[in-house]
Amino acid sequence: MGDLRLANQLRAEVCGRAAAYAESQGIPFSVSRGYPPVPLFEPDRAGHGNFFAGSYRAIVCEPRWKARLDKVHTSSRALPTCERGGWRELDSACSSDALLMSIFATPATLREPPVRRLLGVDPGALPEFGFSPRVPLARGYGDTTEVDMKLGDLLVEAKLTETDFQRAPKARLDGYTDFREVFDRNALPQTRTQYAGYQLIRNILAAHQLGLRFCLMHDARRPDLREDYYAVLRAVRLSELAGRCSVLTWQELSAVLPAALRRFLRDKYGIEAD
Repeated sequence: MGDLRLANQLRAEVCGRAAAYAESQGIPFSVSRGYPPVPLFEPDRAGHGNFFAGSYRAIVCEPRWKARLDKVHTSSRALPTCERGGWRELDSACSSDALLMSIFATPATLREPPVRRLLGVDPGALPEFGFSPRVPLARGYGDTTEVDMKLGDLLVEAKLTETDFQRAPKARLDGYTDFREVFDRNALPQTRTQYAGYQLIRNILAAHQLGLRFCLMHDARRPDLREDYYAVLRAVRLSELAGRCSVLTWQELSAVLPAALRRFLRDKYGIEAD
């Protein structure tokens, strides 16, 4: 699953745009080793170059959101020296979590009625980034894996330049309590030993367990991710649950966002309403 060519194309475009955006705004940045070089931003007194200004001001005022900024980057060997002792995942221009937080931590976003209508959320819904649904396992405890965001009754998986939705051993997914009830295992994309689309499967199981909705948010320049989403959705046995699952592009969402945030997404990511 996932088209590596499309993933690499978008990664190169996002990196090039982020560097050009930073240079135009006078924002200092470093770059990772390898190709394409990924722009990396450190916070300073002026804010954080990887975030929309309004979102970053809100993030540092909310302790649970601010804690997300401390998640250590996993590719330390490919990274340059960092003045604060180490890079964080959300410092990367390719971070889908940083994109998600730039949009939904911005207070004006959810004040927009068209945004709430598009997402089907009530006024007053507040984003919870890094939500842990604790999907039950047959062995009697819950999975500790996080969902990118919970907004009201909506769970969100955010994607940008990631190659795919990860794979997992069949034995791991067979250990989820309702896996066989929710999915036709033979219809899922798979190899002899693994299921593809692990993150989608897990999030749909979370929506089932908690009675919530699920939405994949991805870039329109990655149609392969939408195809992978539907490949997993077709294996859902429960029609009512499948009806609670949706997909939305950043470009579609951009059309109803506040004007200043739309400009930021256009300039830094190349995300524009169709």
